[in-house]
Amino acid sequence: MVLEMISNSWFTIVWSAAALILFGGLVLALGSTARAEDRVVPGSRAEMQMSFAPVVRDVAPAVVNVYSKRVVQERPQSPLFNDPFFKQFFGDRFSFGMPQERVQQSLGSGVIVGADGIIVTNNHVVANGDVFTVALADRREFEAELILADERTDLAILKIDTEGASLPALTFRDSDTLEVGDLVLAIGNPFGVGQTVTSGIVSALARTQVGATDYQFFIQTDAAINPGNSGGALVTMDGQLVGINTAIFSRSGGSVGIGFAIPSNMVRAVTDSAVGGSTGVERPWLGADLQVVTSDLAESLGLDRPGGAMVQRTYPDGPADRAGLETGDVIYEVDGREVIDPQSVRYRLATKGVGGRIDIKYRRNGDASRARIALEAAPEDPPREVAELSGRHPFSGATVGNLSPAFAEELQLDPFQRGVVVLRVKRGSAAHRLRIQPGDMIRAVGSDEIDSVDELQRLTGARRAEWEFTIERGGERFSARVRG
Repeated sequence: MVLEMISNSWFTIVWSAAALILFGGLVLALGSTARAEDRVVPGSRAEMQMSFAPVVRDVAPAVVNVYSKRVVQERPQSPLFNDPFFKQFFGDRFSFGMPQERVQQSLGSGVIVGADGIIVTNNHVVANGDVFTVALADRREFEAELILADERTDLAILKIDTEGASLPALTFRDSDTLEVGDLVLAIGNPFGVGQTVTSGIVSALARTQVGATDYQFFIQTDAAINPGNSGGALVTMDGQLVGINTAIFSRSGGSVGIGFAIPSNMVRAVTDSAVGGSTGVERPWLGADLQVVTSDLAESLGLDRPGGAMVQRTYPDGPADRAGLETGDVIYEVDGREVIDPQSVRYRLATKGVGGRIDIKYRRNGDASRARIALEAAPEDPPREVAELSGRHPFSGATVGNLSPAFAEELQLDPFQRGVVVLRVKRGSAAHRLRIQPGDMIRAVGSDEIDSVDELQRLTGARRAEWEFTIERGGERFSARVRG
């Protein structure tokens, strides 16, 4: 089974797109606040013949098409250059003629969540685009501004100028109120054929092993979604937004009834950041390294079943450390919600803003305890001090920075690491020829340990007949020696 993102795209890499729409009660009259025990299955033919049309009429105008476009320059190539014998000797270095412009396009869906023109879609729908166009259900088209792109959640926020006009917008529903079996609708633009509505149920909640985004906590649905649905709405029977359709499991690229949507609580957190004027999303930081509690680990800890997230270590004077959490503690609840694994904890924190506190329940040596943990951003200490290195040394052409917890979170690296990290490597540079890669940690030059960018710049400022250096990659250290 292959996980595919689901947006129709003519970029160099083609994304598969997915649209889902979530939820509601089994009967329209039940509304979003209906209790589980009050919900009933259809008891008559008349009830089974109920139509979704009233919900669709209310919801569909708020679902839009999103077009992303970029113009690239390309040089034409002779068919001769595709010959394997020619490539063996000359590679891909040859081209001829004047550069030609080629338009790369991507198509997906989006949802209006603000009557003033705020639209949410998937980041992979607009990634690498320069010009964005939004087409409304009534066929009006607007140029759109990308005001926030969050790769870690695969969400992006667009803004269109309505010139004071009010647009139809969906309201967010608390995605934590969803239950497996709830009816949902998915609305989007599959295969570019036009707005399409499919129905299904919530198949599962809190899917954390999907791999589509950095923050994994997906709603699974069997509502049919296909390429072009990415960024579309998953709505309940009361017409509220519970998810943004993002990915599908598929061997063929088409729907097989396993689709995933980003929960509305995460969508709302990203949207609030954009509306508040931020160009990025600031998330609370636990300050702890967490581990999955397997069956074997649960048995060794004296737990009756696997589940939860075990603290492996805490960052000195971080939120978890100040709250009294220790190595071996097993977190099993955050703000009254069950913790399945470390991804559950990360999701709960990511849906909260910085400021305030959350309640955590954990077990230590079999005893249940609780703690109040401050919601604060990861510290940027030391300052990142990003610099591009030049000169006659092995790191020339590399852009480096000081790693802090905040910078590590941003780069999706271990926030407990310290030192100088490689961010980019210029093609053809000394660093590139020595196969230094982004994410490498520069640990030493000669016998001198590297603690900061300033220290690295000082040590590479003088010419040497021979350079010896040590880098760390994937937890392993490698040393090399080259001529100056």
